[in-house]
Amino acid sequence: MTALPSGSMKLGLIGDNITRSKSPRLHRTAGQLTGRAVTYDRLIPKDMGLSFDEVFEQARKGGFRGINVTYPYKEVVTAKVTVTDPLVRAIGAVNTVVFEADGPKGFNTDYSGFMAAYRAVRDAEGPGTVCLIGTGGVGKAVAFGLIGLGAETIRCVDLDPAKARALAAALRALGSDTRVETSGDALSAAKDADGIINCTPLGMVGIGGTPLPAQAMAGAKWAFDAVYTPVETQFLQDAKAAGLTVISGYELFFGQGVDAWDIFTGIPLDHAALRAAIQEEGQ
Repeated sequence: MTALPSGSMKLGLIGDNITRSKSPRLHRTAGQLTGRAVTYDRLIPKDMGLSFDEVFEQARKGGFRGINVTYPYKEVVTAKVTVTDPLVRAIGAVNTVVFEADGPKGFNTDYSGFMAAYRAVRDAEGPGTVCLIGTGGVGKAVAFGLIGLGAETIRCVDLDPAKARALAAALRALGSDTRVETSGDALSAAKDADGIINCTPLGMVGIGGTPLPAQAMAGAKWAFDAVYTPVETQFLQDAKAAGLTVISGYELFFGQGVDAWDIFTGIPLDHAALRAAIQEEGQ
């Protein structure tokens, strides 16, 4: 990693529907806790009247140390960065970009953030058979996390069967013991599943909804929602009502955020202090 520039460090987030993202608060607070001045901008292409490519170039040339990338650009951005980690290349999605002298470098902290979130709630208990709804950028990262956690079966569900098949092929190529299936029907895929995961944008502020009827959760053990704005999505409310152990999207947000901070800066960070400061600020 190259030396950090002196003065204020510019970071940002490129995505749609991110006006309520907590990422600016996380990184600015991390800066305060480590004695570093940090700016963190929301970069919304349609609001700026620009394409994603144009916004990315503005950030690259505009003195940004790095950017986070969220829906729907995590797969698009992979063509613009160098990815050295073979696992991230296999995932095919990037959510963290660092602008180095020799070009932008791409990373994926959704993968590590999900695994940390899962273990914080379920410890060493395995995922079992998992219905994974949504095989886009975050869905890919979560699926690879499930492989790392030792899932018995992953049922990849998407309205676009080609996307589900492509993810399944990438997962099988890892050569793990996990069985990988595809489906276009979340209802059938959720039947007899131990875990149910939402990796679609359904439930987000400004979008709403849920990818699965409440009654389809009966019999499962746990649920995870990648959406965290709001934290209490309809999907998670239904899961709680059905007696499932719930893993909040906020935990993925926090985990990917602190991993991204490390990539951006390499500066040690007290995670407990950061969590407390963010929660206190948000009250």
